[in-house]
Amino acid sequence: MDQALRRKVGPEGKVSYLEVRNLTKRFGDFTALRNVSLDVAEGEFVCFLGPSGCGKTTLLRAIAGLEPQSSGTIRQKERDISALPPSQRDFGIVFQSYALFPNLTVTANVGYGLASQRRKRTETAARVVELLALVGLPEAGAKYPSQLSGGQQQRVALARALATSPGLLLLDEPLSALDARVRMRLRHEIKALQRRLGVTTIMVTHDQEEALTMADRIVVMNHGVIEQVGPPAEIYRAPATAFVADFVGSMNFLAGKLEAPDRVRLGNLVMSCPIQDGLESGAAVSLCIRPEDVRVRDLPAEAANRVDVTVTELDFIGAFCRATLVAGELSLVADFSSNLIRDLGVVVGASLAIALPPDRLRVFAA
Repeated sequence: MDQALRRKVGPEGKVSYLEVRNLTKRFGDFTALRNVSLDVAEGEFVCFLGPSGCGKTTLLRAIAGLEPQSSGTIRQKERDISALPPSQRDFGIVFQSYALFPNLTVTANVGYGLASQRRKRTETAARVVELLALVGLPEAGAKYPSQLSGGQQQRVALARALATSPGLLLLDEPLSALDARVRMRLRHEIKALQRRLGVTTIMVTHDQEEALTMADRIVVMNHGVIEQVGPPAEIYRAPATAFVADFVGSMNFLAGKLEAPDRVRLGNLVMSCPIQDGLESGAAVSLCIRPEDVRVRDLPAEAANRVDVTVTELDFIGAFCRATLVAGELSLVADFSSNLIRDLGVVVGASLAIALPPDRLRVFAA
């Protein structure tokens, strides 16, 4: 094993299973991927997350060989697959559109890849029965795709992708065509199945909630490059760039000026913040905080970054209320639980003392 393959990545220090190095993909004058490098550990569930046009689907298709890269290399389990056609790569894939054969039964759809490999009929039949039970459709074998719901069709597509026991499972926005309730249920089912089988999985999604709930690690992409790679909690709590902070979750961006390495001025207010390296005093910055990190309860008079604000708007969002808070030129939103709203009597026009905890603040160049 070469030096690159000895490197430990991913959860529990597992050896790299998939290596992408300096991958670039051009479509004429347009560069869809720019020198992308990534390691995926064996058994890991990785989500490519980003807005439309960020390059996440192009990267997935390059790994599958469906969209050959312009330059760069891809290695899977020590094997260079960079120039191999899809048929010679070890993966199963599930598409957004299910891509089932409408004229074949569920049994025939699931067993299609096994039949192509000329497996014995008895072996194929047993494997199909096993997979349909695995995805919760043991009685659906004789049905056709048109007789199934969207969620059931996607389960069949998943069973088909797993039929040949691939080393790599690729999911191209598999849940985006489903309604919210089915989507939520299938998230948990797919993740539980992936853990049970231990198959290395890469999923493309633009839905941050999907990525946060399903992934071991998230790869946030923008304009053909990787902005940040990390576990969901790290991506959410410690965004490395302003784009990640803005794209993943809700974030307040407060325009200010860096007065010192650990202080930001917001109009007439001076906020303590984590020490900033690489930003010079006087630089225009954005001071960022999540709406749920704004502190209100049990606030001591000497609390850091304490501000007196007025509630100007209050939007009910089910499990919580989103409050717009204003103090002079400062305006931000905060998420308050229903209990807090009731206990503190928060209404539009009410005055509140809030604090912006320094350990929850992020600072980016404006």
